[in-house]
Amino acid sequence: NNAANTNGGGVYCADSSPTLENCTFTDNSAGDNGGGMYCNASSPTLTNCIFTNNDAVDGGGIWCAWTSNPILNGCTFTNNAAGRWGGGVYCYDNSSPTLENCTFTENTANGGGGMYCQYSSSPTLDNCTFTDNTATYGSGMNCWGASPTLTNCTFTNNTARYGGGMYCRYNSSPTLTSCTFTDNTAHDHDGGGMYCQYSSSPT
Repeated sequence: NNAANTNGGGVYCADSSPTLENCTFTDNSAGDNGGGMYCNASSPTLTNCIFTNNDAVDGGGIWCAWTSNPILNGCTFTNNAAGRWGGGVYCYDNSSPTLENCTFTENTANGGGGMYCQYSSSPTLDNCTFTDNTATYGSGMNCWGASPTLTNCTFTNNTARYGGGMYCRYNSSPTLTSCTFTDNTAHDHDGGGMYCQYSSSPT
């Protein structure tokens, strides 16, 4: 736990771009942002890293903002939690990470149990899986003024009030190619697979 700083329980990155391989982030917490990792104008490269049981107000696993564009390959996010946005990964203000072969399982948040993208943050995801995540808005992925690109991604058994698999709001225009939505649920409300509000139609 990071007691000296309310951001970055496990790792704090500011204007830096470290390379991490085969690292594990477990049981870290932050009073504000980035339970596992905090990225401010930073673009680290992570390969085969594991984020488990981390928590924060925003970005339980990873928080990235202000033009942070990390590259993640083969990373796993399991049982991370955010009090507000982005149980697994939170992207804010022109931060567009690239994720390949990443897995999001049993993460929780108010918005974006697996991943939350806001304000011109448009991540690229290839062959990523979202399973058993929960949230009020968009348990797999939540987009707010963001337009992610997803290829060969799978959303399975995610549960939310709005947008079981994906939630898109305020000029969010995601592009999805060869993606699969199966057994997702929006209990009591709308968009079991995908919910779009005040947004252009997704492609």
